[in-house]
Amino acid sequence: MPLAGTCETGPYNANLSESWIAIKPGTEDLLGTSKIFFHKYSTFYMFHLGAITMPEGNPRTTTQVQGYDCESTGTQAMPPSWTNNTDPNVAFDTKGRAYQVTLPFNAFWDKTKLHPNGAIDLSFSDDLGKTWVKGNGGKDLEQSPNASAKQLGHVEDKQWIAVNAIPGSNNQDHVYAMWSVFNGGTTKIRIAVSRDRGKTFSKARTITAPSQTGPSNTFIYPSVDAAGDVYVAFASFPINPNRPVTLYVSRSTDDGVSFSPFVAAATVGTLPTGALPDTNFRDGITESFATSPTYPGHLYLTYEDWDAEEGQMDVKFTQSTDAGRTWSDPKIVNDNNDADTPTDQFQPSVAAGPNGAVAVAFYDRRAPCPNDASVLPGNVGKTNICIDTSLQVYKDGGAGALPVGGNSRISEFSWDPNNPAQRVDGIGQMACAGHNDPCPQGTAFIGDYFGLAISNKNIYALFVSTHYPSNVTADGGGPVYYQQQILSTIERPDIPPGS
Repeated sequence: MPLAGTCETGPYNANLSESWIAIKPGTEDLLGTSKIFFHKYSTFYMFHLGAITMPEGNPRTTTQVQGYDCESTGTQAMPPSWTNNTDPNVAFDTKGRAYQVTLPFNAFWDKTKLHPNGAIDLSFSDDLGKTWVKGNGGKDLEQSPNASAKQLGHVEDKQWIAVNAIPGSNNQDHVYAMWSVFNGGTTKIRIAVSRDRGKTFSKARTITAPSQTGPSNTFIYPSVDAAGDVYVAFASFPINPNRPVTLYVSRSTDDGVSFSPFVAAATVGTLPTGALPDTNFRDGITESFATSPTYPGHLYLTYEDWDAEEGQMDVKFTQSTDAGRTWSDPKIVNDNNDADTPTDQFQPSVAAGPNGAVAVAFYDRRAPCPNDASVLPGNVGKTNICIDTSLQVYKDGGAGALPVGGNSRISEFSWDPNNPAQRVDGIGQMACAGHNDPCPQGTAFIGDYFGLAISNKNIYALFVSTHYPSNVTADGGGPVYYQQQILSTIERPDIPPGS
């Protein structure tokens, strides 16, 4: 493992876990962001942020998001250099500038090194993700006090971005950064706003109140609707772990200065262990949220819901057509028949696009593992192990979103989340949130979420697969089956062919 405080060059040719995707307005040009793991050190959780530039009809390139490591900052001082940078997210403004809120942190897994634990920063790109510049004059939006990464108290995490990309809006191109601050048993949500395209940000402030939502609020998804109003959805976790999680939504009509009372949109059953049955990876973020760019006040919320009696996970969908004041009865999105063997559908993403388009994509374990070189021999033929990505399309004609057809499989190959099981130079290659080798049970990492976006023509999903062999040779020969990012493009079914 590279030593903290030293600088080592090397390839980002290992796991690419977790992703998000956005479409440059008025084009079919795509920008994805992803965790990119460093060299052979995935099991030690060594990664930075990468940007996947995908111009329509041209080759794709993946680059590191600059400004957070010892090479691109030109110094080993920590900060501005950090051992890690994480939690990919991205959104465009109307002029084609892309933004993401970043979480650089120092991965000192022992308690003896005192350095700034982490920070919340903002970076933007004007060339579809090839180069990145720190916003806010190069200053952090917020930084932790000096602390070890193992020390509890004031830890920033789960940051996200929303941009007002509504042409003609009073707050057009304003940028909204949100994140959680964990402090023991409490977690509060913070917001900072830029009104000059990322050059400066307002002073960060807290928008949640324990008296309204409970003490622990995280998994933040901000979004801007067709009227230019700012919404935030998040999960509130109770002190009692046996109580359900509540998903709240709130609205700001004054550019993020104040928010309406938080409305409970759904209650969610969560995993008692944090890991799905028959697997070693940890589960991800509970929900995903989007607002309509077509109809003001139309909101879409999807989430995974654990059924303790059945012992399996389903994906559910609820919506509001009155700016979040009331919510529809949740409906199950996945249409599989689990009469014989329960299977899990989990980690959903929701996106809303032009002309009332809505879609939900999710990871799906209904199909048995194929007999394939990328599947571990002991898993071939088993159900509820290998993963596909499924899609459910909706159409909102003004009265709310209705499903269009049934689920579609949008991954070409099922993949085995127990890969990469191979080793390189004696080191395990599994992405490991437990930062240990071997990776402890329930801490393997496939990403907490993945990307989904809708253009005028297509639905785009960016998700993980271990089906494709890498060009890295494992100990004993053969390729390493790393997690890689796969782009799936689906023509919108509501657009006539050739239009």
